[in-house]
Amino acid sequence: MSDQPANSQFTRLPNHIAIIMDGNGRWAAARGLHRLEGHKAGTDNLRRVIRACIEFGVPYLTVYAFSTENWGRPKDEVTGLMHILEEMIDQEFEELHQQGVRLVHIGRLEGLSPLLREKVLHAMEMTKNNSRLVLCLAWNYGGRDEIVWAVQSIMREGISPDEVTPEVISSHLFTANIPDPDLIIRTSGEMRISNFLIWQSAYAEWYITDVYWPDFDKEELRKALESYACRERRFGRLPSGCEETPPDAA
Repeated sequence: MSDQPANSQFTRLPNHIAIIMDGNGRWAAARGLHRLEGHKAGTDNLRRVIRACIEFGVPYLTVYAFSTENWGRPKDEVTGLMHILEEMIDQEFEELHQQGVRLVHIGRLEGLSPLLREKVLHAMEMTKNNSRLVLCLAWNYGGRDEIVWAVQSIMREGISPDEVTPEVISSHLFTANIPDPDLIIRTSGEMRISNFLIWQSAYAEWYITDVYWPDFDKEELRKALESYACRERRFGRLPSGCEETPPDAA
């Protein structure tokens, strides 16, 4: 997929955006609502952001929806989040499919009920040939757990230590065949990675905004993309046009 579609509104567009959708609970608390109302508002907003990504020409979008640590939240909140996921698949799947969105799950499906797991697998199968936008849903996902999974998979395959390379590890992650994120957005102003895409984010650009996720609309996404377009990605190298001064230079 092209890094810059012909109709791009930006001088440079990320191939893959990943979002830590933070602030639903605080958004709800500020309005005197239950936390689950904030999560529902966040789900509604995800629909808008998906549409904006399609409009802007972003090929890959990953959203952090439920972490391996989120199981420690109150039982009613966890149950409510599972219900929201099921509702989203039931109500949004057909429209996403029609829009050319391919759904990919990253994380472990074991934590889902058999019925919900089947719905997720069905949605992935039905959309596997879509290519307008690849939507990676990180549900029951944790970066450390993903690396443990990759190491276990490598060992099961009998790959020798000398054969283990960054490429081998990448190919055994949940995100195998998905390009690393170019831009990671975190809403609500928190300055943490939160166990998200630890391996894949090694050279990602970060964009932190104080806006709570339910209010992170198309214009807020535009601001993030404009910020990204102004950055020079170095990947550990010197800036363009810079030459290292020899140690014995005057």
